[in-house]
Amino acid sequence: MLTIWGRKTSSNVQALMWCVGELALDFQRHDVGHRFGGLNTDAFRKLNPNGTIPVIQDDTLPPLWETAAILRYLAKTYGEDEFWPRNPIQQAEVDKWAEWAKINIAMAFTVPVFWQVVRTSQAERDQQAVKNAVTALESKLAIADAQLSEHTFLCGSCLTLADIQLGHILYRYYNIEISRTSLPNLRRYYERLADRAAYRNHVMISYDELRAG
Repeated sequence: MLTIWGRKTSSNVQALMWCVGELALDFQRHDVGHRFGGLNTDAFRKLNPNGTIPVIQDDTLPPLWETAAILRYLAKTYGEDEFWPRNPIQQAEVDKWAEWAKINIAMAFTVPVFWQVVRTSQAERDQQAVKNAVTALESKLAIADAQLSEHTFLCGSCLTLADIQLGHILYRYYNIEISRTSLPNLRRYYERLADRAAYRNHVMISYDELRAG
């Protein structure tokens, strides 16, 4: 069984939990971070000296931290070939898009857009910075939109690890108070993800507790 540390409103934890749900793995999750605290305790720092979430422990194996590394571990250990191909060329294609999504989408959205719009008070919000950040983000999302004009999922006809890295951002992207450009293939892709039980259970979660007071 997996033991998981991390609050369900963390986007990184949501990516992990969606993966766990898709792979139908048994788990026990502990709420830590944000309003739950616990990241600076000696016990947690022994699990992850960085004091960040998520962290997992698979039975008695050493704990793992860093979301991308955790996702690769789960994919390699528990994923079917269509989710994480064993062929090195096909695997590299999935890994390429997974890394692209993490660096170009998740990092470009979470702090510059989501934190500004949701976690920053309106009085302190830099509206021009938000607008610029959304423009930069959507220039990258347009790449995914083009890819999805030819494929059901990011790397073909089946959900892969790359979709976990891209798709977990889209619930918030489509639900926060910003002006969005038209990316029709991306929108249909998001709607397909929203039909998946694991996505609804672990990603489509209210973030109201994160809003600035």
